[in-house]
Amino acid sequence: MASILIVEDDDSVRSFTARALEIDGHEIDQADDGDVGLERVVARSGSYDLVLSDIRMPAMDGIAMAKEIVKDFPDQRILLMTGYAEQRERARDVSKIIVDVVQKPFTLADIRQAVSKALAG
Repeated sequence: MASILIVEDDDSVRSFTARALEIDGHEIDQADDGDVGLERVVARSGSYDLVLSDIRMPAMDGIAMAKEIVKDFPDQRILLMTGYAEQRERARDVSKIIVDVVQKPFTLADIRQAVSKALAG
Protein backbone atom coordinates (compact mmCIF):
# COMPACT_ATOMS: atom_id res chain seq x y z
CA MET A 1 0.00 0.00 0.00
CA ALA A 2 0.99 3.66 0.31
CA SER A 3 3.51 5.46 2.47
CA ILE A 4 1.76 8.35 4.22
CA LEU A 5 3.06 11.09 6.49
CA ILE A 6 0.45 12.51 8.89
CA VAL A 7 1.30 15.98 10.18
CA GLU A 8 -1.04 17.01 13.01
CA ASP A 9 -0.42 18.77 16.32
CA ASP A 10 -3.43 17.22 18.10
CA ASP A 11 -2.29 13.83 19.41
CA SER A 12 -5.79 12.31 19.45
CA VAL A 13 -6.57 13.37 15.86
CA ARG A 14 -3.16 12.18 14.67
CA SER A 15 -3.48 8.76 16.31
CA PHE A 16 -7.13 8.33 15.16
CA THR A 17 -6.10 9.18 11.59
CA ALA A 18 -3.10 6.86 11.72
CA ARG A 19 -5.24 3.96 12.94
CA ALA A 20 -7.86 4.66 10.28
CA LEU A 21 -5.27 4.52 7.51
CA GLU A 22 -3.45 1.51 8.90
CA ILE A 23 -6.72 -0.42 8.46
CA ASP A 24 -6.15 -0.09 4.71
CA GLY A 25 -2.58 -1.36 5.06
CA HIS A 26 -0.81 1.96 4.61
CA GLU A 27 2.63 2.59 6.10
CA ILE A 28 2.22 5.57 8.42
CA ASP A 29 4.81 8.06 9.63
CA GLN A 30 3.84 10.88 11.95
CA ALA A 31 4.93 14.42 12.81
CA ASP A 32 3.46 16.80 15.37
CA ASP A 33 4.08 20.07 13.49
CA GLY A 34 4.83 21.41 10.02
CA ASP A 35 8.51 22.00 10.67
CA VAL A 36 8.96 18.37 11.73
CA GLY A 37 6.87 17.21 8.78
CA LEU A 38 9.04 19.20 6.39
CA GLU A 39 12.17 17.61 7.89
CA ARG A 40 10.67 14.12 7.40
CA VAL A 41 9.79 14.83 3.75
CA VAL A 42 13.29 16.18 3.08
CA ALA A 43 14.91 13.21 4.85
CA ARG A 44 12.95 10.85 2.57
CA SER A 45 13.62 12.96 -0.54
CA GLY A 46 9.91 13.50 -1.11
CA SER A 47 9.20 9.80 -1.41
CA TYR A 48 5.94 9.69 0.55
CA ASP A 49 2.97 8.70 -1.55
CA LEU A 50 0.96 11.29 0.37
CA VAL A 51 1.46 13.96 3.01
CA LEU A 52 -1.74 14.49 5.03
CA SER A 53 -1.46 17.66 7.08
CA ASP A 54 -3.51 19.86 9.33
CA ILE A 55 -3.46 23.48 8.25
CA ARG A 56 -3.36 25.17 11.64
CA MET A 57 -0.32 24.21 13.76
CA PRO A 58 1.86 26.20 16.18
CA ALA A 59 5.34 26.33 14.63
CA MET A 60 4.74 25.91 10.88
CA ASP A 61 1.26 25.58 9.45
CA GLY A 62 0.32 23.10 6.76
CA ILE A 63 0.12 25.70 4.00
CA ALA A 64 3.62 27.02 4.70
CA MET A 65 4.90 23.45 4.86
CA ALA A 66 3.22 22.58 1.54
CA LYS A 67 4.81 25.60 -0.14
CA GLU A 68 8.25 24.58 1.12
CA ILE A 69 7.82 20.93 0.13
CA VAL A 70 6.87 21.66 -3.48
CA LYS A 71 9.93 23.88 -3.99
CA ASP A 72 12.12 20.77 -3.95
CA PHE A 73 9.55 18.03 -4.50
CA PRO A 74 6.94 19.40 -6.93
CA ASP A 75 5.33 15.98 -7.44
CA GLN A 76 4.69 15.36 -3.73
CA ARG A 77 0.96 14.80 -3.17
CA ILE A 78 -0.38 16.85 -0.27
CA LEU A 79 -3.83 16.61 1.28
CA LEU A 80 -4.75 19.22 3.89
CA MET A 81 -7.30 19.04 6.68
CA THR A 82 -8.87 21.73 8.86
CA GLY A 83 -11.74 22.47 11.17
CA TYR A 84 -11.67 26.21 10.48
CA ALA A 85 -13.53 27.88 7.61
CA GLU A 86 -10.98 30.70 7.30
CA GLN A 87 -8.16 28.15 6.97
CA ARG A 88 -10.05 26.39 4.20
CA GLU A 89 -10.25 29.74 2.40
CA ARG A 90 -6.48 30.22 2.82
CA ALA A 91 -5.95 26.83 1.20
CA ARG A 92 -7.41 28.16 -2.05
CA ASP A 93 -4.12 30.04 -2.50
CA VAL A 94 -2.32 26.71 -2.79
CA SER A 95 -4.98 24.81 -4.71
CA LYS A 96 -2.51 24.11 -7.51
CA ILE A 97 -0.11 22.30 -5.19
CA ILE A 98 -2.52 20.37 -2.97
CA VAL A 99 -4.94 17.58 -3.79
CA ASP A 100 -7.83 18.77 -1.62
CA VAL A 101 -8.86 19.93 1.87
CA VAL A 102 -10.67 17.55 4.23
CA GLN A 103 -13.09 19.18 6.67
CA LYS A 104 -12.76 18.26 10.36
CA PRO A 105 -14.27 16.64 12.23
CA PHE A 106 -14.28 13.60 10.00
CA THR A 107 -15.26 10.01 10.47
CA LEU A 108 -13.06 6.99 9.95
CA ALA A 109 -14.83 6.37 6.64
CA ASP A 110 -14.46 10.03 5.57
CA ILE A 111 -10.68 10.13 6.02
CA ARG A 112 -10.15 6.71 4.45
CA GLN A 113 -12.17 7.79 1.42
CA ALA A 114 -10.39 11.16 1.10
CA VAL A 115 -6.97 9.49 1.26
CA SER A 116 -8.00 6.81 -1.23
CA LYS A 117 -9.20 9.50 -3.64
CA ALA A 118 -6.01 11.54 -3.16
CA LEU A 119 -3.82 8.51 -3.85
CA ALA A 120 -5.83 7.57 -6.94
CA GLY A 121 -5.86 11.06 -8.42
